[in-house]
Amino acid sequence: MLSEVTAPASLLWAVLLISPLTEAFKPLLSPGGGSLTHRDITQRAIFRKTAQVCRAMATAQGQDFTLAIDDKLTAYTLQRACFSGGSSFLSALAFQTAVTKTYLSNAAVDVLLALSAPHHFDDETFAEGREVVTQAAAAAKAAVKHGSFISARISLGSACHTLQDFYSHSNWIEMGNRVPFSKLIRPDMSLDNLAGPERATCRNCTGGNCTNNVLPDILQEQKLTSGYFSLFSSAKPAGKCSHGGSFDRTSGQDPVGGINKDDTSESHGHLHLRAAEVAINATMELLEDIRLATGDKDFLRLVGISQSSVLCFVIDTTGSMADDIAEAKRVSFSIINLKRGTQEEPSEYILVPFNDPGFGPLVRTTDADVFKQEINKLSAAGGGDIPEMCLSGLLLALTGAPPSSDIFVFTDAAAKDAELKSTVTALIESTKSKVTFMLTDPTRSARRHQRSGSPASRALSDAETQLYRDLAQASGGQAIEVSKSSLPDATVVIQDASTSALVTLLQAVRTPVRAENFTFLLDETVSNVTVYITGSSSPTFTLYSPTGESQDHSVAEGPLGTIQSVGNLQRVQLNTHNRTGLWDITINSAATFTVKVTGQSSINFLFNFVEAFDGAHGDFSLKQSRPSIGKSATLLMSVTGSDSLKVSELALVPVSGSGVRNGTLEDLGGGDFLVTIEELPAGDFNFLLKGEISGVSRSSPALFQRQSSTQLRASSVAVTASVNSTLEPGATFTVPFTVETNTTAGSYTIRARNDRGFSSSSPSNLMLEAGGRAEGTVTLTAPSDTPSGTDVTLTIEAEAPGAIDSNYAVVSFVVASKVTDFTRPVCQIVSITANCTLDCSLGTWQLSANLSDGNGTGIASVMVQTGSGTISTTSSGVGLTAVLYNASCCSLEVELVMVDNAANAAICSASIRNLPSPTTAQPMTTTANATANATANANATANPTANGTVTPASTTSSGQLCSYVSLWLWIAVMSPLLYLQA
Repeated sequence: MLSEVTAPASLLWAVLLISPLTEAFKPLLSPGGGSLTHRDITQRAIFRKTAQVCRAMATAQGQDFTLAIDDKLTAYTLQRACFSGGSSFLSALAFQTAVTKTYLSNAAVDVLLALSAPHHFDDETFAEGREVVTQAAAAAKAAVKHGSFISARISLGSACHTLQDFYSHSNWIEMGNRVPFSKLIRPDMSLDNLAGPERATCRNCTGGNCTNNVLPDILQEQKLTSGYFSLFSSAKPAGKCSHGGSFDRTSGQDPVGGINKDDTSESHGHLHLRAAEVAINATMELLEDIRLATGDKDFLRLVGISQSSVLCFVIDTTGSMADDIAEAKRVSFSIINLKRGTQEEPSEYILVPFNDPGFGPLVRTTDADVFKQEINKLSAAGGGDIPEMCLSGLLLALTGAPPSSDIFVFTDAAAKDAELKSTVTALIESTKSKVTFMLTDPTRSARRHQRSGSPASRALSDAETQLYRDLAQASGGQAIEVSKSSLPDATVVIQDASTSALVTLLQAVRTPVRAENFTFLLDETVSNVTVYITGSSSPTFTLYSPTGESQDHSVAEGPLGTIQSVGNLQRVQLNTHNRTGLWDITINSAATFTVKVTGQSSINFLFNFVEAFDGAHGDFSLKQSRPSIGKSATLLMSVTGSDSLKVSELALVPVSGSGVRNGTLEDLGGGDFLVTIEELPAGDFNFLLKGEISGVSRSSPALFQRQSSTQLRASSVAVTASVNSTLEPGATFTVPFTVETNTTAGSYTIRARNDRGFSSSSPSNLMLEAGGRAEGTVTLTAPSDTPSGTDVTLTIEAEAPGAIDSNYAVVSFVVASKVTDFTRPVCQIVSITANCTLDCSLGTWQLSANLSDGNGTGIASVMVQTGSGTISTTSSGVGLTAVLYNASCCSLEVELVMVDNAANAAICSASIRNLPSPTTAQPMTTTANATANATANANATANPTANGTVTPASTTSSGQLCSYVSLWLWIAVMSPLLYLQA
């Protein structure tokens, strides 16, 4: 028995903060030598599988898909290929964001669960490691089914990490295998031929050379083993392999050395690339399993590939809002009707109503008609004391909408829940979504309130409005203040935002002391450019084109554009034809104002703060809070939209306009960059990207620039939290967190909020010394009736004494029931009848099959994956589903995807491709009877007869029998009618 060394909790915490121990493929960065990281493996697998899905969908629609499926795939090339023939403005930002979220969640396993052997398939924990993979995959499927795609990506990334580590940490590759070990995602299959606990598996490395340290008999008998790892103890079972590396203390114990293939410099680094390639294929196998369980449409939503934005409304439904609700209906219906069926059609519709004291529920749908029905249900009533639950509704929208969404809030009242401002700000920074408030003057509705028995409405005070202005500015949105009668003129900004590939070229907020000049660069990929200026004092401005032409704010229709003024908003639609280059706008205002310039372009960028950890290889993990004031910061940045981009600069731009700081760029390949900013300032800032585009209309490269929308800030407070598992319905779940400060000592206010309203407890404050740290725990309980797949966003905030500074940690996870049913559905072919002629269009064929779930819970869905026929299904009520498939003889094959209620999927396949062709135009009828098991990967044998009936051999003459046997053999040998593929 192994002796165990137990480390103090504080030591373990310090170790996890300082070092991930790097007992896996590198999380994000390769140390050189051509190694592949978890980022590379995950991204390549998602890109390849997405390309396969898009190709299958194109083929089914009779379209070509010519993009090569190789390592050169990028989010942009895939987006363009999957949506060819549509809008010229295709943004790959949502796609790359989803992929990035997945591989950052993958990398987090090395930080949060560095010492968990099953999460890395260390210590021969094969059964336990498979449990980790399959439960995480099941949680991802449940989240997709529930529409919780962010949580699904987190669970998927976790599953991918453990699955990929198997190929680096076990001897699967050393045994000569070049294909994935499929049993790792098939818990219904037994794990056999494992090296037993007493079986020696390795010998000492010789002179530091570990190439042949796995024992020959282990390889010959194909016994599966993996390396042992420990940070604190050198003990391991006698004769067992070690993981290896400087952090693994067991590698100094006989047998000395290791077998990991984490990179090319490791013990078995000569097999690194082979292991990485098999890990890519294994990840694709897992993705295919999820695709079968969820369907192509939801699979593409999981990976974030779509051609358009979402339409998201948060609407006040109190008594004075009748006009506003009517306008929200009008503008949303207009957008739907105009863009339905086009690639500009919103990919998702989200609606959150709020009143007082209620808010929600959040309605999220991809069906425009469902959205219309839901928004039609809204009516103005109630409200009582005027302030409403606006921020509670906005919080739901921020956690329910995809990242980087445009959210539009309609209200005419103050926020009763203003204490949520810091939480909403944290979610804005975390999601990078833009919030625009449509604020109307309710005083003209006073009589309506009085008739309903409610107090008369009043206009928002400046202090109440400032809350909305602050949130809009923080997000990069706008606070548009108009009368109810002019609201229809202001909602044009919603139509502007409800378009594909929207990019920000300039954004600034100023409290002026003088007239100020702003510049923005238009490149040849940008169209439909709009300038927005908001300010209560109606700022004056003059616009200058690159050719020197100018237009004053007072000229509604001029040489440079069309100017529309409504409320506190001035909107300029530019005439940009043949006017690429540097534009100027001079603004003069007596009060704070905002200026924003947007356009349509495929070129855009996304970024995430990451933080370095030390260790054997050193790497980065996602930072879930604000970075530190006065310290360096690192960003992982992706630039999408062109195959011929050259990034030259990423600069930190303070919102105040002074103190621009350039970052140091490290090109990671494939449009990814690591950017280091040496010292972060106090105050709000955003980022400005500059570069060159080759291959446009001019011979020399064209300059481009893009700006981030969300205002960010650094903090002297640090908050970290870790979530390393799913929350089961009815169970209690703890989230440990720490708060640190390098400045102010005292009592720090702690606020922990979740977007589901789950029962929770946490400390209300923590005492910190200057330069000290404190630990706390948030305890959550999900109600027992919480649907599996529900996502939860938890925000933990720490505010310094006197509210002089604050920070937060935002973590997301999924509520998922533990899955025990992994038995795949079974398909029993009843018959196939074909009535085909030489002209295939004149004939049809039919498949009849019975589908059942192995454990009797029933079939949830049946879909046609391959084939152009139609299906009808009938449930027997005893766990059986009868399927009838009809198709033209021109469609020779069918693949039916069967999914049970536990999201286990299998394929039932049939073909008439090689039926004997008739020599005349007379119809031919063949009937096949077979039984096939969906989990057996077996080919079924057909038993056809000439007239569709089976004639018993005992009553058949020898001549007839030879005729039937010959026909049977011809078909059985030359053309199996049926096969079944699990």
